[in-house]
Amino acid sequence: MDIELDSVIVRFGGEIGIKGEWTRRRCQQLLLRNLMSTLGQRKLVPKAITQKRGRIYLRTTKAKTTALELTKVFGISSVSPARQTSSDLKAITETTLEIAQTQVDNEKGFAIRCRRVGKHPYSSMDVCKELGKKILERLKNRNLRVDLVNPDIIISAEVRDKQAYIYTERLQGPGGFPLGSQAKVVVLLSGGIDSPVASWLVMKRGCPITPIYVDNTPFTDERTTDRALETAKKLFEWAKGFPRKTYIIRNGQNIQRIKEKAPKRFGCLLCKRLMYRIAERIAEREGAEGVVTGEAIGEQASQTMHNLRVLDDAATKFPIHRPLLGFNKTEIEKLARKIGTFEISTRRAKGCMAAPLKPATKAKLEMVKEAEEKIGITEMVEKAITTSETLDLS
Repeated sequence: MDIELDSVIVRFGGEIGIKGEWTRRRCQQLLLRNLMSTLGQRKLVPKAITQKRGRIYLRTTKAKTTALELTKVFGISSVSPARQTSSDLKAITETTLEIAQTQVDNEKGFAIRCRRVGKHPYSSMDVCKELGKKILERLKNRNLRVDLVNPDIIISAEVRDKQAYIYTERLQGPGGFPLGSQAKVVVLLSGGIDSPVASWLVMKRGCPITPIYVDNTPFTDERTTDRALETAKKLFEWAKGFPRKTYIIRNGQNIQRIKEKAPKRFGCLLCKRLMYRIAERIAEREGAEGVVTGEAIGEQASQTMHNLRVLDDAATKFPIHRPLLGFNKTEIEKLARKIGTFEISTRRAKGCMAAPLKPATKAKLEMVKEAEEKIGITEMVEKAITTSETLDLS
């Protein structure tokens, strides 16, 4: 039978701790707000909260469930469900023995770790030696051994002033900065593997997102739209308490016009430049500070370094951010699995049927602009904005 745990140790992302005092305090306030919003939605509000430098300690009757929920809060490096006791060495020892009784199996190697902040009549090494000795004495019939190099289980004691917390688990958080510590951005979210990962990476740096999905029906199908909206919902699981507004842009008629009036080899470039212009208009409307895409160097013909410069020319008011610029596909897929979008992004869906067979990989900007004049790009942007749809994915 597991011992009852009554606390959760919340550790801040390492970058928060090295910031100046004002910035660090602001990040801590945002982190606490986001943490409480996340737990409030799951009806896991803690009974008490203690804030210390680099830590938040929660008192709760659902320590393990609470800790698991907090692994999706940006700004948290790790969390541990724990048992609280006083900083008296005898109290620490008794609590540790209770935990060891249920957590350390026969003939296993264990290690003791101690982190201590404050003034105490003992050192961290004293704690480790005392706890290790007492565990071997109390559980001598289990043939345990101390293994400081490759232990089967680590029992940790975190002593903070008059309190101590004993735990055996450290659950990894996403790290980064608290969501909302940086300005909002709009993201061009296709629902494929790349753009959700790019979105998550800027969220990790503190930026709330507003997704924009460009619907290319009839050159794609409903499965493509469903996939994109599901990836948006998955991303919003990392943003509890923030708006879940998503734009849908109807782009099928625009693609048809491009196919009919522009050189085929420029099709994808013209479509993406159109998307950039639309995204800028929405960024202005939303009070955002930039546009995020999932483009990586060489991933597609439109993403050669030369063509990326051609694409950038279409953006005149906001920067285009490409978090995945230097990533390869394997690295992107690994992140997609981590954040939970990979399975959604790889569902069967109809790819865009308007892509040219021989796309330009080194397009001349002057020729692309001439093509835009022929198709009436300004009119296309205006129509796309006026016919756009917004969804609340709560």
